[in-house]
Amino acid sequence: MKMNKSNCEKAEMLVEVLPYVNRFRDKIIVIKYGGNAMINEELKKAVMQDLLLMKSVGMHPILVHGGGPAINDMLKKLKVESHFEQGLRVTDKETMEIVEMVLAGKVNKDIVGTLNQLGGKGIGLSGKDGNLILARKKYLEKNGEKIDIGYVGEVEEVNKEMLDSLIYSGYIPIISSIGMGKDGMSYNINADYVAGAIAKAVQANKFILLTDVEGIFRDYHDKNSLISRITLEEIEALEADGVISGGMVPKVDCCIDALRGGVDGAHIIDGRLRHSILLEVFFDEGIGTMIDREKEGVSE
Repeated sequence: MKMNKSNCEKAEMLVEVLPYVNRFRDKIIVIKYGGNAMINEELKKAVMQDLLLMKSVGMHPILVHGGGPAINDMLKKLKVESHFEQGLRVTDKETMEIVEMVLAGKVNKDIVGTLNQLGGKGIGLSGKDGNLILARKKYLEKNGEKIDIGYVGEVEEVNKEMLDSLIYSGYIPIISSIGMGKDGMSYNINADYVAGAIAKAVQANKFILLTDVEGIFRDYHDKNSLISRITLEEIEALEADGVISGGMVPKVDCCIDALRGGVDGAHIIDGRLRHSILLEVFFDEGIGTMIDREKEGVSE
């Protein structure tokens, strides 16, 4: 029987992924979902397919998402003014109600619906469900003074037992970045930091952040300066030198925190590529930037 060359190549690909399937079976992989992959329907479907494949071969993905564009659209429709301080949305009570409605009520359920329509067992959560994310109020400092930016929080504690119960029962948790304070109030939390805190709490084997860039560059204007692999100590040095800037700062910070907390590896990858998660998890080359906790990582 004459074999189709394309089918042979597909078989070779399956052989290539087998060691990674074995390595990551029963391991937890936390994914921060954001950027264009949340807006583009084709990319959105590809992310959900990636989660389904990972779950079907015995891995335990957890997805954490934000939803800034959707929040902006709703605030605009409701004619509610919004402004930022040091990159964070100043969140009064009215704005917080809208943020929670959009993140936990619309964006989260849209993601869960897409995943379940494809045959998954997604379960949507906010940090308020089952006391999943205990938050504390976050303050900023400016010129030596403390600035109150409203109902903006940071993660104080994660309910690991709840997540363990869900993932080992076959579910894929889909988590919006809302936390609940001891005062019973909702707090808006940067989704990067929520994802990092969850990765640390569950001792994830991998922590993956989807972005709208190829990874971390030594010089963002030089596309040949992409760093494919770097150690924890090296990335901290780059941040101290000001090489890490803008929107990449919270992503690198949450990676550092997760790695310091015991997570094995953090990956900042381009979510604009279809099946970018699978490319990172299952293939030798990988994509984007990998940050190693151990010293044997090599920067390029």
